[in-house]
This record gives sequence, C-alpha cells and structure tokens, in this order.
Amino acid sequence: MVRKSEVTTLSIYIPKSKLDRKPIERLDRLAKKLDRSINYLVVEAIVQYLDKEEKKKQ
Repeated sequence: MVRKSEVTTLSIYIPKSKLDRKPIERLDRLAKKLDRSINYLVVEAIVQYLDKEEKKKQ
C-alpha cells in the first residue's frame, strides 16, 4: 500500500473543446475492461508521452 506522504496529487482540467470526444467515459470503459483504475491509465499515458517526447529532444 502506498503511503499518503509518497503520493503527489494532480488535477486535470478537460477543456470544453475536448468534451465531445468523451475522454472521461472512454477512460472509465477502458479502466473497467483492463481491470485498472482511471488514475493508473492516466499516469501510464503521461509517462509514455514524456518518455517519447524526451527521446525526441536528445
């Protein structure tokens, strides 16, 4: 179990222009399908994006 002192919180604002793509509903569906939390999926996506972008800068 993760201790609260080891957790950093991040809130994400979804712009109205992206709401028509239903990101929350899609994340919820995928999380259930994969038996993962939405938080897990979002963190994984962020880490993968950062890894990809940082490789471009090298």
